[in-house]
Amino acid sequence: MPHVTVDGLDFWADVEGSGPPVVLLHGFTGSRTTWYDLVAAAAKEFTTIAIDHIGHGRTASPASVERYRMDRAVDDLVEVVRALGHERAAWVGYSLGGRTALQVTARHPEAVAALVTEGASVGLATEAERAARIEGDEGLARMIEDQGLETFVDHWGSISLWDSQKQTLSEAQRTALRQQRLAQRGVGLANSLRGMGTGSQSWLGDRLTEIRVPVLLTAGKLDTKYVQIAQEMADAIPDARVRFIEGGGHAAHLEQPQAFNSVVLDFLREVRPLL
Repeated sequence: MPHVTVDGLDFWADVEGSGPPVVLLHGFTGSRTTWYDLVAAAAKEFTTIAIDHIGHGRTASPASVERYRMDRAVDDLVEVVRALGHERAAWVGYSLGGRTALQVTARHPEAVAALVTEGASVGLATEAERAARIEGDEGLARMIEDQGLETFVDHWGSISLWDSQKQTLSEAQRTALRQQRLAQRGVGLANSLRGMGTGSQSWLGDRLTEIRVPVLLTAGKLDTKYVQIAQEMADAIPDARVRFIEGGGHAAHLEQPQAFNSVVLDFLREVRPLL
């Protein structure tokens, strides 16, 4: 597992397989390990680079929130991929990772050959929406700091975003997901909420027409909010296609891994000449 230092910050990544490079970005409270099924499915055709976000997994969790600001986080990730020998790659991102991959595409178009998002958004359009989300995320960050990680994880696991997992994941899978969240560091999650939250990032809704690479927008069919967001994004992105995963919710790659992997690999094979 490569260890890369960018401007004093230690990042960790799993690099597997062979072929054109594909960067994999996980969601909030997750880690690079969420992609194991896709990594295994892609190994014979693509080089996968699954990176732990700042504040997550084995990547460092600095005390200063400034290092977590979305633009800085995006710049760091591009440098990580370059340090691993790739100037340009396909980027695949889930939730927080999807928002981040969209930001990479807008800020560093030279680094992106194709884009896949799962359950992702372009941010919030109005200052009032952003302010409300920042306030909400600050409340969650303070919960972590004041009440501890276990209290936060219990709260986070109870929100309606994960309702589908009561049917789509086994009890053992849900327990493993909870343990993954509990293995995080409180300072990392709190600062991630403050620096990379949906309210803190810039809104990209007015820049989607600038995306000039092929894009696949995915969401679990049960995740109705993000199904609508994906459809709206597809209307604006010039070379976009949308695929919804039957029987999947917000984490379709965990809930319906075979269907999700098939959709993503079909797209990556289609765009392989560009990678």
